[in-house]
Amino acid sequence: MPVRPRPTLRTMAKAPVLTPRADDFPRWYQDLINKAELADNGPVRGTMVIRPYGYSLWERTQQEVDARIKEAGASNAYFPLLIPQSYLTKEAEHVEGFAPELAVVTHGGGKELEEPVVVRPTSETIVNEYFAKWVQSYRDLPLLINQWANVVRWELRPRVFLRTTEFLWQEGHTAHATYEDARDYAARIHRDVYADFMENVLAMDVLPGRKTVRERFAGAINTLTLEGMMGDGKALQLATSHELGQNFAKAFDTKYLSKDGRQEYVWQTSWGSTTRMIGALVMMHGDDDGLRVPPRLAPIQAVVVAVKGDDAVSAKVREIGDRLKAAGIRVQVDDRTDTPFGRRAVDWELKGVPVRIDLGPRDLENGTAVLVRRIAGGKEPVAIDALSELLPRVLEEDQALLLAQSRERRTGRTVEVTSIEEAVEAAATGWALIPWSVLGPDGEARLAEQGVSVRCLVAADGSVPDTEDQPGNVAVVARAY
Repeated sequence: MPVRPRPTLRTMAKAPVLTPRADDFPRWYQDLINKAELADNGPVRGTMVIRPYGYSLWERTQQEVDARIKEAGASNAYFPLLIPQSYLTKEAEHVEGFAPELAVVTHGGGKELEEPVVVRPTSETIVNEYFAKWVQSYRDLPLLINQWANVVRWELRPRVFLRTTEFLWQEGHTAHATYEDARDYAARIHRDVYADFMENVLAMDVLPGRKTVRERFAGAINTLTLEGMMGDGKALQLATSHELGQNFAKAFDTKYLSKDGRQEYVWQTSWGSTTRMIGALVMMHGDDDGLRVPPRLAPIQAVVVAVKGDDAVSAKVREIGDRLKAAGIRVQVDDRTDTPFGRRAVDWELKGVPVRIDLGPRDLENGTAVLVRRIAGGKEPVAIDALSELLPRVLEEDQALLLAQSRERRTGRTVEVTSIEEAVEAAATGWALIPWSVLGPDGEARLAEQGVSVRCLVAADGSVPDTEDQPGNVAVVARAY
């Protein structure tokens, strides 16, 4: 039996139209954020209101990342939003790096404060104030803490999810007895928490690497990063893990009594990921018809839609929804038949729900439903009784497809170059790889003058290098958000 055509953004004259990505990628991004009901701009410049569907993506992100953080041994805690300004001045490089972004409170309760307080841009300083109290001996180590919170960094060029004055994140802070233990833990978070989540849940091809001195976190001795290529070829830093050495320990006198009976400074790490990942999800997987959400992340993996108002159809879509829930699929039933079917179909397409199951009176008579795949595309009639068995396989196929498409984009738009001029040219459409021995810090500064940055360094074999000056290091160069 031929399948009835279903409306799409392209075929419905009255449907909201996204600016094509090829015409204006930033405008397309903003259109999609608005029309998929992910977020709105907040009342203060640079802030955002995350709408329920957008927040559901963040909740799923939290669940997945939090489980991996706990598997790595860290426990959740919470530290205050307001930090005495004097705390930040204790670590010179740290305060210098964050000074332009700070929001400072000088009055409270109608009076001028004796000491100004800073709205946290990050929590290394206040965490260390308490680590110094909690750590007494080697038996207290390692101390592994994470918090889910909001931070404020005054942003001059805001963009929803990507760069906002206030954003949500998790930040981990740890203290260790040895440099090696701290180094290995930072690498474990980088690999087993962030890279694993991004590749296996977000379906994002990410490049692990080491930041240069110019790009690393203020106050760190090493920063590990994960860089992703967006749909327009630009790079986005997705998560970072920092080795802090003993810089903060010395500033806050965070010591422990060693097994040998000596007072030693702890070695520390910090690491974080933010709501920026939602923006990356849009820019990496979205298309001209809207968002495409990886099935393993999707808060709604399948939506069952009643095409027309009919009691028997409405009852059947609810029954199908119950069956799919019992099969472990996150499902929503859409029986709002007072809203035109075409309008609802377009809304679900914009939101990027991986699978839509359409059911009308004729489908019900035939014992079938129409399976519409948002990621792979296409639609086909499927026996209703086969849906519970079929959908898990379809969702996994589409998960793998998104990752493959992401990987193909990065591979296809990355070129090897041998000069700064070639690197700048390549960065207009993608990424460039140039030997670090050719570029070096001076070349990095010249690139920065043209709006191009070294996203990270990778070893000759593609792994994360142990040092910046390791022979064979390659600089990954791009324009970035």
